[in-house]
Amino acid sequence: MSIKTIFVQPGGGFDKVTVGKSEPAKPKAGEITVRIRASSLNYHDYVVVSGLWGPAETRIPMSDGAGEVTAVGEGVTEFSVGDHVVSLFFREWLDGEPTISDFSRVPGDGIDGYAREEVTLPVAAFTHAPNGYSHAEAATLTTAGLTAWRALMSDDALKPGDSVLVQGTGGVSIFALQFAKMAGATVIATSSSDAKLERLKALGADHVINYRETPKWGEAVQELTAGRGVDHVIEVGGPQTIEQSMVAARVGGHVSIIGILTGLDGSFSIISAIVRHLRLQGVLVGSRQHQIDMIRAIEANGMKPVIDRHFPLENIVDAFRHQESNKHFGKICLDI
Repeated sequence: MSIKTIFVQPGGGFDKVTVGKSEPAKPKAGEITVRIRASSLNYHDYVVVSGLWGPAETRIPMSDGAGEVTAVGEGVTEFSVGDHVVSLFFREWLDGEPTISDFSRVPGDGIDGYAREEVTLPVAAFTHAPNGYSHAEAATLTTAGLTAWRALMSDDALKPGDSVLVQGTGGVSIFALQFAKMAGATVIATSSSDAKLERLKALGADHVINYRETPKWGEAVQELTAGRGVDHVIEVGGPQTIEQSMVAARVGGHVSIIGILTGLDGSFSIISAIVRHLRLQGVLVGSRQHQIDMIRAIEANGMKPVIDRHFPLENIVDAFRHQESNKHFGKICLDI
């Protein structure tokens, strides 16, 4: 039986997105079949589908997928029919240090993703979803949730009493705010919208800064921390924000370089990083074990993601145009 599937033609572009059909496969040994029920949008998905980094060949987009197991292959013991599962960004990175430095095996980019009704894949492509999560909520974790988790909890071992700076109101930044508060940290958040700043405060942000009104917001962070700076910066802007992030960090502070929302090219003063002993670390999602650890913490804490809007799968271009408008607060989800 054919299933509804979204395709992006070579080179990408919203005019090259089509709704079609594909043929699902039955699970072989070590595989499971999953009825995909939801996906969520990330900037990485946007650059692929919009054509900024369009695919070289026809591709099924979307790196995030969540649903229920409908069949299991021979030898599968980790999952049973009916289990709720969520996909992985790097299905070959199981644990330990990262060894992957490209997108060749990333769903929705180098390989086909989850913008379809059903998929059959090896067990390692999924983990169990958190108990009590809807499929849409689970689908927010694969990329944005895990990136924030790894940056704070794995790369830097965030602890109670630490301070964290988050930028804007996208998925990674809001997850970072939530995880930081879960750990007992103080959070400073930035945005260009006063209305969004109020929503960030409602989520637990201890201090907020409008970066349009305060262009040197790194100095404002120093003032808020009595000249110490924050322990950790979630840097999602890229070239146009990295310098202020470095100003905002304490001596010996950790700056997680995650996003490129302001472009690919830029420059900053390397001497500042040297003399202030800053740790600048690139972050590209995380491992399967990171995801398992994150989900265990979510279940212990009861945290729920912030979802902005839902779109049906066939309205995927409308969803990306909403993302493009930058009016969203939190995650945008596709219902499948």
